[in-house]
Amino acid sequence: MRLARFNTEDGHQIFAHHRSGWVSLSGIEGYEAPSRLANLLDATRRRELAALLDPLPDAEPADVRLDDALTIVDGGDIWGAGLNYKGHSEDLNTQQPSSGPGSYLRPGNCLIGNGQQIELPSQSKRVTAEAELGLVIGTECKNVRRDEWRSVIAGVTAVLDLTAEDVIRENPRYIPWAKGFDTFCSVGPQLVTIDEFEDADLESIQVSTVRNGEVVASAPVSDMKYDLGFLVEYFTAGRTFAPGTVICTGTPGAAVIEPGDSITAVVEGIGTLAHTVKS
Repeated sequence: MRLARFNTEDGHQIFAHHRSGWVSLSGIEGYEAPSRLANLLDATRRRELAALLDPLPDAEPADVRLDDALTIVDGGDIWGAGLNYKGHSEDLNTQQPSSGPGSYLRPGNCLIGNGQQIELPSQSKRVTAEAELGLVIGTECKNVRRDEWRSVIAGVTAVLDLTAEDVIRENPRYIPWAKGFDTFCSVGPQLVTIDEFEDADLESIQVSTVRNGEVVASAPVSDMKYDLGFLVEYFTAGRTFAPGTVICTGTPGAAVIEPGDSITAVVEGIGTLAHTVKS
């Protein structure tokens, strides 16, 4: 099942993908006015919704455009794993950490919807953009064991992560500051529920950073130094994660962006985020 939020004439609405198209939850009893996507992420609610969608006739789905989708994040924290692919560590001319991935927690006000413009801040002279696979937490959790990671994940999504790279090169302690500028992250445009994937399917997903139509970096999820189960265990250790929290799992490589560029995060079979850049 796929979930997304769209701008509509009636305001923001949540849609679920059914057969050949999208269905507004506002027309389904019990889901008329969901206030947050996170309210639909736990396993019980997802099963209930899937059962309600299944009997719908093929003619019901609405014609909506994913380019108009808003971010799927609506209040949850955004955690990130750094240097989880060899290619990205080479971008920064540094070794991958051996005891766990680099990590950061970024502010929610840096988020933009799919298609919105990226604004380059005057505080940085070298901004990079990175495509990533995102894991979306579906149930409140803490101290999740590596072999149980799937039990707390509602689904997967695409992420475009931006960094003031010159700041990181100056001092790696500045990671949250360098990633917290306005318009520095997009998540979506849809969430694909975890039950759609076997582990082997997830590992084969290709993640690509594309600038002006050219692939700058691309690698499968299997190329991660720290796998998805490790990341869930690592980030939930000793801290409570709320539904809707996103774990950004690292990038295969970064693209330096300039005003006028188009930048795209492609997560194969899951979603594509596309943005243009202005100064």
